[in-house]
Amino acid sequence: MSQEIGVVGSPEFTTGFRLAGVRKFADVPQDQKDEQLDDAVEEMLTDDDVGIVVMHDDDLSHLSRGVRQDAETSVEPVLVTLGGGTGSGNLREQIKRAIGIDLMDED
Repeated sequence: MSQEIGVVGSPEFTTGFRLAGVRKFADVPQDQKDEQLDDAVEEMLTDDDVGIVVMHDDDLSHLSRGVRQDAETSVEPVLVTLGGGTGSGNLREQIKRAIGIDLMDED
């Protein structure tokens, strides 16, 4: 079972996670996102030690279509995006995908 959290993003984004003890991270400078972000995300998705990949929501638009689809549909590791005003609907979908049930189901 995967136990590590992996963080992908700008050095400013990953710094807080690193200070909190996250050991798996990929710094992708803002001016190199289009060239390096796909590789960094693919590396995290294929790392057997990583169970959760954290990214900034705005970085999803910099991913190629294939990598973005792989990241968004991945069950393990699960992708969690932060920031960007995604709202509770997106978080709800992320939780549902991660654990397989909708905790807020009103039926």
